[in-house]
Amino acid sequence: MFRRGSMRSKFTIATALFTACLPLLLAPLPVSAEEIPLQDNRPDRYTVQKGDTLWGIAGRFLKQPWRWPEIWRMNRDQIKNPHLIYAGDVIALDRVDGQWRLSVADKTIRVSPTVRIDPLEAQAIPSIPAGDLAAYITQPIITGPDGLPGAAKIIAARDNRVVRGEGDSVYAVDVDERGGTEWYIYRPGNVLRSYDSNDVLGYEMRYLGTARVERFGEVSRMLITSAREEILLNDLLIPAPREVLLNYVPHAPDSAVEGRVIALYSGGAEAGRGFIVTLDRGASDGLEVGNVLAIFHPAPVIPDPRPYQGPDIMSKLSDQTRIIIPPGRYLNVPPERSGLLFVFKVFGRVSYAVVLNTVEPVEVGDLVRKP
Repeated sequence: MFRRGSMRSKFTIATALFTACLPLLLAPLPVSAEEIPLQDNRPDRYTVQKGDTLWGIAGRFLKQPWRWPEIWRMNRDQIKNPHLIYAGDVIALDRVDGQWRLSVADKTIRVSPTVRIDPLEAQAIPSIPAGDLAAYITQPIITGPDGLPGAAKIIAARDNRVVRGEGDSVYAVDVDERGGTEWYIYRPGNVLRSYDSNDVLGYEMRYLGTARVERFGEVSRMLITSAREEILLNDLLIPAPREVLLNYVPHAPDSAVEGRVIALYSGGAEAGRGFIVTLDRGASDGLEVGNVLAIFHPAPVIPDPRPYQGPDIMSKLSDQTRIIIPPGRYLNVPPERSGLLFVFKVFGRVSYAVVLNTVEPVEVGDLVRKP
């Protein structure tokens, strides 16, 4: 009775983001725009097309697209509220005072007096494909131990079946008419803990689907319009938030950040391009929406094959027998950089990010750092 989401959108995200952005190489953190490596086949001018993203455009010019704000000469306020870019705008790459700079080319022309029509903000291109990520931008909720106090609750259905799904009607209480007719369905999920210290970071509410109010009342009747998994009695309801335009410019964090992947939103053992991951770092650690982080996969411990040169270690097997046992020795290999991710939802101590690219599966425990 329920319908699981398609994996197709995950690969749509990855394809759109990385067509022009590979390979992305780990490099020291430069301090000037002149040091930013440009693409070998970069254009001098690019006309923005419908469906473009800030990340995709940056990748046409830069080998490290997250450094777009540096070559655009953006300050912190402009990163969070950038000058909006629209289809038809021309992005120009020029040298200014000996340094490369990107800007929107001046389109001023002389015409007779006429009515001026400005594009709407909603028509501006997003940071990454917002259509594919729209649900994920609004779905994740992290709460305290009390969960969602005051949330509406499913209390009954029109028959005696235990499991509900898309197309079924249910009855709910505490459905406030001021919340509108569209609602999200949740159930208490995982307790999120720090990978290294096991400290509790938050309580995740698991998103189950959507419902529409058919009749308001002390007991409201609702139609389940979508379901990622079974809907049960006592599942919770909150008003669906409005659609969000994800328009933060992709950029590296201001300061050093090091954290871990602590969960995969799909619930599987591995994640790839376009998948959502949970990080044990949040706003209190300096993360913000739009941050790009590098993923590092821990390398396996390698036995040291070189002959042992240290003192012998004697082990007594019996009263008359002794054996020399060389100690086990291993080589510690630094974690290998495997990909990039984009942070799109930030809570106090937890964040959600989409995997932009990776050369090997992303797993719980992988490191994330400032690129």
